[in-house]
Amino acid sequence: MSLILFAFVVRVRDGLPLSASTDFEHNRELQERKQQLRTISKALAHFPDRGTIKGQQLNIYFVSSEGVSYMTVCHCSLPAAKAFCFLEDLRWEFTACFNSTVVALAARPYPFLEFDSTIQKLKHQYNQSGGPALEVTLAEVQEELRIHPPQVITLDELALTNGIANGHMEQGPGSGQNLRLEPVSAPGILSLVLNIMCASLNVIRGVHLIENTFQDDYEGIWNVGAFLLAFVCCVFQCHLYLFHSSLKKLKSFTLLSIIILCNLYLLGMRNVWQLLFHISVASLSTILTLTRKLQDRANDCGV
Repeated sequence: MSLILFAFVVRVRDGLPLSASTDFEHNRELQERKQQLRTISKALAHFPDRGTIKGQQLNIYFVSSEGVSYMTVCHCSLPAAKAFCFLEDLRWEFTACFNSTVVALAARPYPFLEFDSTIQKLKHQYNQSGGPALEVTLAEVQEELRIHPPQVITLDELALTNGIANGHMEQGPGSGQNLRLEPVSAPGILSLVLNIMCASLNVIRGVHLIENTFQDDYEGIWNVGAFLLAFVCCVFQCHLYLFHSSLKKLKSFTLLSIIILCNLYLLGMRNVWQLLFHISVASLSTILTLTRKLQDRANDCGV
């Protein structure tokens, strides 16, 4: 089984593909990882010089140096140190063949496609022997990774950074709202309906209680506040489920905590079953919000 499946060389400043290995495999996950390589290449300026993106069976590793980034898709059973060894060997071979001036003047995609033969030799060496010939090099890379571990990038961070790099949104706390999430599921629709129902019950009880509060010299003002605060939190839960937001986990748990506290405060105004219903709906909404992922909209690398 091949451990190194694909290699990709791009120019950092604009993501121009310089060379890539010939690919004869049609594994679905491999195609997805190649799409993600295209996404990364467009936003390399926002990423560190060395990083990793974990997949189910395939991982992405990349190293950027002197304006060029070297990327690879490897099977998850391949140790990270060997993957970065491969990238270092790839970097040395590429810089030996092409100087920085030639790379900077490249104007069309894949101008160094002939470098594929060198990539194939390196892939064959690693796939057959399991690593570089010089164990000292592997030891050096392992030590470097121990001291300076590569940044692990999530798919959410990848999509967010790609949106910023392409000018689809501003880089700020609320900028992620323009990203596209996965389609709303049937449980999600149910959660929205129940959340709207809870919000309606809260605002109706709160508004009705305001009239009694005025008549009783404001003795129930805190109950009114609890009802209205729970109403606001239910509305924000619906918004958080429908639209992507930064700090989604923190916001979700904050809203859930406030709803639970408000309902516990209203224990005398509602029976136990009503409290359990409101808290259960809020919990369901939180779970669905946290499990709804961003859609990967990147295009294939075309190699």
